[in-house]
Amino acid sequence: MEYSERLYVPLRWWVQGIMLIATFWLALLVAVPENEGVVWIITGFVVALMAVLYAAYGAVVRISDDVLTVGRARIETHHLGEVEALDAERTRAVAGREADARAHLVLRPYLKRSVKIAVTDPSDPAPYWLVSTRHPEKLAAALRAAGASAEVR
Repeated sequence: MEYSERLYVPLRWWVQGIMLIATFWLALLVAVPENEGVVWIITGFVVALMAVLYAAYGAVVRISDDVLTVGRARIETHHLGEVEALDAERTRAVAGREADARAHLVLRPYLKRSVKIAVTDPSDPAPYWLVSTRHPEKLAAALRAAGASAEVR
């Protein structure tokens, strides 16, 4: 089963970032009114930097060719065990007081739900992956299907 999800930063982050940059632009314009061109160049650079940082902060969750890829991390699906879709409260607990320091976490503060994926590979030090997602039930179903197809082979 194929699955792909991009964990984009929310629209409100973009709006808040642009408002902050607009404030920065106005402060620069008032501070150095004789160099308006320089102010626009600096502001353009800051907008581009924000866009690059926001794009890099979002992660891709993908199941393809019997491999789970989350951001830059990859694991073959036959090394995955039990999969659990977590609501916001369980995610907070598993990422907080019940957390294992060895776990591989891909959490985004703007996504409250996640999927906990047990790792069965004895050579992998991480006991589980905790991955933020907008669709925990769909991701969990896709992981179960990928794990079942890996067992058949």
